[in-house]
Amino acid sequence: MINSLNVEKILVVRNDRFGEFLLIIPALRALKEKFKDAKIFAVVNPYVKELAEVIPYIDEVIIWENRKHKFGEIILFIHKLRKEKFDLCIIFNPSKEFNIVCFLAGIPIRVGYARKWDFLLTHKIEDKKYLGLKHEIDYNLELVGIIGANTNDKSLNLGIKRDINVLGIENYKDSIVVHPWTSDKIKQWPVENFRDLVIKLVEELNEKVIIIGGKENLNISNKYFHNLNNKKIIDLTGKTTLLALAVILKNSKILISGDSGPVHLASCVNTPVLAIFRNDIPAKSPIRWGPRSKKSIVIAKNNLNDITVEEVFNRVKEVLQLL
Repeated sequence: MINSLNVEKILVVRNDRFGEFLLIIPALRALKEKFKDAKIFAVVNPYVKELAEVIPYIDEVIIWENRKHKFGEIILFIHKLRKEKFDLCIIFNPSKEFNIVCFLAGIPIRVGYARKWDFLLTHKIEDKKYLGLKHEIDYNLELVGIIGANTNDKSLNLGIKRDINVLGIENYKDSIVVHPWTSDKIKQWPVENFRDLVIKLVEELNEKVIIIGGKENLNISNKYFHNLNNKKIIDLTGKTTLLALAVILKNSKILISGDSGPVHLASCVNTPVLAIFRNDIPAKSPIRWGPRSKKSIVIAKNNLNDITVEEVFNRVKEVLQLL
């Protein structure tokens, strides 16, 4: 067992998508509870930096883009980490690159999964995430558990307190937020269905709807939503930072989304989620990736085309009646 008194600086690595990153929050809490006096440094993708900075368990943020790096860049990064003299590192997303980097940076305790040059790790467990037997949060806790870091608190909480007026989005309070996109086509409920759902929410329930998404979704968002010409439909696709999005979600009634990062961001601010999932692929199932906020609902079928607009609309009404 690792003596917590000997650990002063911890490096955690999760530099892929922001949704995956948010799901390490309980594991970070466990590390803080085990190593009370240690500082935690988090390696994240650049666009995740502002979210990482509001997580209370993270003391410093290190930027390392999730892409293929030149040899010289890697050498400079290794030198940067070596200067920090970390005592312990946790590699949450299995990575040959980081297994090598953390070894060459001289970090004595290296924790990760038994994959991708895992002989460079000092503590490791088999990667069974592909089985989808439990939530990603629990897989992350299992990883830090091998060094004695545990917690009974599995909650996601960013502690966002910033008033919505500060961000100049005061008109968006008490809206329904819709995120019609996913990073993987096999998880995509048809965008046409999202559009028809938005129209029903506005016309039949008189709700205000906000469309969100990244800049990569702009063209298709313009095609389906921007020209609906309804003042109650606000298309913010490509127009918000992640922190601004967190504030919007905190002040909204519900998020409607496929399997994507905003599902977990909504969980972090305790906003109800209606999530649309496939349930025939264990590694991508709602068991592993479902929302954790209260009053949330998952609609999951083997074929997403079997999920109708009317079915989703009726389930949204159920959630709204509970608010």
